[in-house]
Amino acid sequence: MISKVITGSSFYGCCRYICEDESRAIILEAEGVRDYNYRLMAHDFEMQRRDLPSKNKAVFHGILSFYPGESLTDELMAAIAKEYLEKLNMSDTQYVIAKHTDRKHLHLHIVANFVGNKGKAIRDSWIGYRGKKAAQALTQKYQLIPAVKKELAVTNLQSLNGEEATRYEIYSAIQEQLPHSNNLSVLADMLLKQRIEVQYKYKAGTDELQGISFKKGLYCFKGSKVDRKFSVSGLQKILSENTLKRQERQEIRTRLR
Repeated sequence: MISKVITGSSFYGCCRYICEDESRAIILEAEGVRDYNYRLMAHDFEMQRRDLPSKNKAVFHGILSFYPGESLTDELMAAIAKEYLEKLNMSDTQYVIAKHTDRKHLHLHIVANFVGNKGKAIRDSWIGYRGKKAAQALTQKYQLIPAVKKELAVTNLQSLNGEEATRYEIYSAIQEQLPHSNNLSVLADMLLKQRIEVQYKYKAGTDELQGISFKKGLYCFKGSKVDRKFSVSGLQKILSENTLKRQERQEIRTRLR
């Protein structure tokens, strides 16, 4: 088993990413938040974050990936995830444990609040390193297959883990920048500042835009693979709606002068 930790500022984006698609996501356990609707879940996380408004990056997103072919019950995976949080001193806070079934290997997404139940910040220094050490200890305790040998299957697992994390990072960046973008060009410029390259696909021999992809580091995803609403048509619809809302707000301000 291996660990990957991402910290962020948007509970809504994170909860939507891990929970919205019910064809791949199964909630194994939730503590302190509602687990039947990702919007309500995010709202519950945000309400606790308000106890410490200075904590901007309050989102803990851990990904635990198991060796390809390894079979564990949902109960065991939930138990491992809770022990993982305990080892990170994150047991006295809200959390959600979700299993995803869209890969050949089992993997979990764990969302937790860096603002604890008593309104105090939970230490996040060296959280990625500490997550890896926790995963190694739990791998040994539960006699799981360790990701230490330079075998092809393990290398693929590490790649998949990185791929999943990168896809979420791209999703989070798009979600964050969309409200501030008027068109695809502006969105692309904003994403480039976060080392995300936007690539376009055009109909042969024309300037008709047919597809869009997002590349960060080693990984490149079609827009619809990041999220269904991030296809070309989906993004254009969102950007058009953003422009219309800005125009309406401007008209209201003009009338009030």
